[in-house]
Amino acid sequence: MELDIKGIMDRLPHRYPMLLIDRVLDMVPGKSIVALKNVSMNEPFFTGHFPHHPVMPGVLIIEAMAQAAALFSFEDDSEVNPVDHKIAYYLVGVDGARFRRPVLPGDQLRIEVVAERISRSICKYSGKALVDGQVAAEAKLMCAIRVLED
Repeated sequence: MELDIKGIMDRLPHRYPMLLIDRVLDMVPGKSIVALKNVSMNEPFFTGHFPHHPVMPGVLIIEAMAQAAALFSFEDDSEVNPVDHKIAYYLVGVDGARFRRPVLPGDQLRIEVVAERISRSICKYSGKALVDGQVAAEAKLMCAIRVLED
């Protein structure tokens, strides 16, 4: 299954400048995803990180992995929709994060995330982000699903 930006925006509540997934190349609902993030010099974080040597912040690479995870985790579940204003999907844990190479303007991040465990309250994933086939970052992620009170 593939998704363009419209399909992504239909499934995630994030918007500019926090929407960090541009395209989904392959998705197996409840199992895994391969997504892309095109890194442009026009990203707002590059003005301060760093003015003379722009580097994508590692925390945003991790956030892109978490957004990708949200896209495939509940695709087959009509009761959980991350864009629903009554449901919150939070990144609550990051383990073993490693940053292997800087991500620069002009790079294309290939984000690969695999589910280790998905439940109604806590989900665990293994993710990595690659540039030109080289691992730029990798981490174990934990996300929580919460029903929001009015």
